[in-house]
Amino acid sequence: MTTPIGKGFRSLNLTLRKELALYANVRPCMSLPGFKTRYDGVDLVTIRENTEGEYSGLEHEVVKGVVESLKIITRAASTRVAEYAFKYAEDNGRARVSAVHKANIMKKADGLFIECCREVASRHPSIAYDEVIVDNACMQLVRDPTAFDVLVMPNLYGDIVSDLCAGLIGGLGLTPSANVGAGGLALMEAVHGTAPDIAGKDVANPTALLLSGCMMLRHLGLAAHAEAIHGATLGVIAEGKYRTRDLGGKSGTRDFVKAIIGKL
Repeated sequence: MTTPIGKGFRSLNLTLRKELALYANVRPCMSLPGFKTRYDGVDLVTIRENTEGEYSGLEHEVVKGVVESLKIITRAASTRVAEYAFKYAEDNGRARVSAVHKANIMKKADGLFIECCREVASRHPSIAYDEVIVDNACMQLVRDPTAFDVLVMPNLYGDIVSDLCAGLIGGLGLTPSANVGAGGLALMEAVHGTAPDIAGKDVANPTALLLSGCMMLRHLGLAAHAEAIHGATLGVIAEGKYRTRDLGGKSGTRDFVKAIIGKL
């Protein structure tokens, strides 16, 4: 799944999301019990439109030294991801959905996204709705992430903001992700990407992949299995005896996983 930077083939992740119409990227971000970061009580979810925006792949060189990259925002995709965000909030006991945008500058593109979010919000009166400009959202997140609940946003903003949120709780090694489409189709992934430089060295942190697996199990209706693995993983991290190096510990991947199996 490695993607070349600035050259080579198109991202396989992007290709899968687009070809399978996995239109919503869902990233829960919660403080882990017993693992201290700069922030306490973080409990938010980013929901990112996954198929268009600046990641539509429509780029060309107009003349030598001038490249044009097109941002695509459609009513259909914006409405679809907004509906998913509000339904997610209703199904998971969430109180508020915040639409993240830059409609003050990109008045037509992000303006359409916000228009769709407002229309969907009007159909879900039980969920509070507000809007926040993306740069202000980043500032507010690092000031007080507990001020947010569910955030919905176009593709590029979601890519950036969701990684920022991962940093609030300890990094990409701890955050799971789901890509959801119509008809129950879904793809779960650890969003940190590949790390061929550490393959086989027994140093990788498998937490994000394990928790993504838990999201998959819940999606398949195996909630009890998911909760068991989720609880065992967080329990090992909370105890602090077995932690990988990126979490400040000295354990290798194998010992960390053995400890989780022991908890099970």
